[in-house]
Amino acid sequence: MAPVPGGVVNSVPEVHYARSGEVSIAYQIIGEGPVDIVFARGFTGDLLSTWEQPLLARHVLGLAEHGRLLMLDKRGTGLSDRVAGVPTLETRMDDLRAVMDAVGSEQAMLWSGQEGTRMATLFAATYPERTTGLVVLDPSAKGLPTADYPWAPTEGAWKETLREVREGWGTRTFLEKLLRTMAPTMADDEGFQDWFVTHMRRSLSPGAATAFYRMMMDADVAEVLPAVRVPTLILFSPAHRGPAEYFDRRIPNTQLVELATMQGDFTWLDDLTHEATMRAVGSFVEHLTRREQPDTILSTVLFTDIVGSTEKQAALGDRGWKELVQRHHAIVRDKLSRFRGSENDTAGDGFYATFDGPARAIRCALEVAQRVRDLGIEIRAGIHTGECEVIEGKCGGLTVSIGARVAASAGPSEVRVSQTVKDLVAGSGLAFEDAGEHELKGVPDRWRLYRVTG
Repeated sequence: MAPVPGGVVNSVPEVHYARSGEVSIAYQIIGEGPVDIVFARGFTGDLLSTWEQPLLARHVLGLAEHGRLLMLDKRGTGLSDRVAGVPTLETRMDDLRAVMDAVGSEQAMLWSGQEGTRMATLFAATYPERTTGLVVLDPSAKGLPTADYPWAPTEGAWKETLREVREGWGTRTFLEKLLRTMAPTMADDEGFQDWFVTHMRRSLSPGAATAFYRMMMDADVAEVLPAVRVPTLILFSPAHRGPAEYFDRRIPNTQLVELATMQGDFTWLDDLTHEATMRAVGSFVEHLTRREQPDTILSTVLFTDIVGSTEKQAALGDRGWKELVQRHHAIVRDKLSRFRGSENDTAGDGFYATFDGPARAIRCALEVAQRVRDLGIEIRAGIHTGECEVIEGKCGGLTVSIGARVAASAGPSEVRVSQTVKDLVAGSGLAFEDAGEHELKGVPDRWRLYRVTG
């Protein structure tokens, strides 16, 4: 299966579909292993037009020389189902895992670039037992600049970009301008322009593209980086040294490789960059080993308890209180089952549960808070995402303590979350209100918290 003149390949790999909840995710399999590699592209993607560009096909086939390559179209893009709303980092992780499950892949190395690296790093931290290694190209941690991350576009620049995407996506004028940044060496190549405009139109509609860009602006995985414990190869172009070194300082086990000849966003446009990329990936793959059950994982912790429980118990008496608590517990456990939460502990009228995604934890807490009002009671809830120690199959450590303190700060029927949680659920449609900075008992520093408003 090699590129041939005319921009096509001799044999395009079969397109398969995996079910991720109610959504069908399109994927292809290239190569045979022994290592599995997931090619998790950035925000766009279209499996079929990939094979109509010889330079990109060369890149895919080059990766497949190092293992069995799994390439997918994310939900809302390419051949995968179109969806209402914006796929979050959490749902995109679900899609990746669904494809791995469909092909019987227990562990895989993840490859991604630019904005796509946020989902890949989050997956590696959340599912280290399924991630043998991580390769990120010109990685991005934040959509907006901060004091320690000055490389992201300003809010004003994002607003202008959003306007241009909304008004011009799919037009040749817009895409020619985009190529000046993404692929400057090919910006005047009419054949490449023809392929590029078709690829982008197949990938996303104008409305979906605008929503994706907005999510890219809001998402922030900076706090997740220290929880990535898998071997990580960071490839970067000279123009993106700053963000690459930011990742290198925060992820414990990294290799940093500069692609000195790279211009724009793609490694596959010129021979020298393509060859340097394949050498680096090949060397990295050779040293990967199967990962055993990890000692730490990234997890979202949820704490809830009944507000005014002592007074309620006194009013109902022991028997009435016991019956109420049993009904409360039934509601919580029903919602935990629905949102894939794991019950870790129950003490009196309180619950401690863990989730592999923060949006699910929030929605679970909101539904519990609504349902228990029918019992004449209110709960408070607190949610935090961070690295947890795995102790006898359960999560422990400072992240758990922070989650408990966030819950303790909440009021009746209130769901409060940390800044980390808010940053990770960009695009989910969840709304937040600033609850100010708080000192959390026994936890260093002051913490910015938010109440969920819908």
